[in-house]
Amino acid sequence: MSGWKRILLAMLAVTVTAGALWFTNRAVTPKEATWDDVQAEAKAGGYRIITTDEVYARLRDEPEKTLLVDTRQDWEYRSGYIRDAINFPMEPTAWSRWRKKASLEALLGPDKDRFIVFY
Repeated sequence: MSGWKRILLAMLAVTVTAGALWFTNRAVTPKEATWDDVQAEAKAGGYRIITTDEVYARLRDEPEKTLLVDTRQDWEYRSGYIRDAINFPMEPTAWSRWRKKASLEALLGPDKDRFIVFY
């Protein structure tokens, strides 16, 4: 291989490597979620969005049938939480949900009639 071909190949390798590093490490600003996005995600996941008044009424009327699950990180939970809420840190990724599936099933228990609020 001649000298200029080696130089061209080396420059191509550097350019491809620099481009790959830039692409994988660039800051990506996530799209700001709208209320419509939240509602669509809840509907797709089979969840129902409720108001704080509804949560309060459930806790007041049927505290034994209501479970509050705080999905924030431990340090966020320690800074303040709703009384009787259980902390179960969860990142909003498919990998996290898959990895913690068994732990979540154990936490929720077998009672299928329990009203569960994730926040």
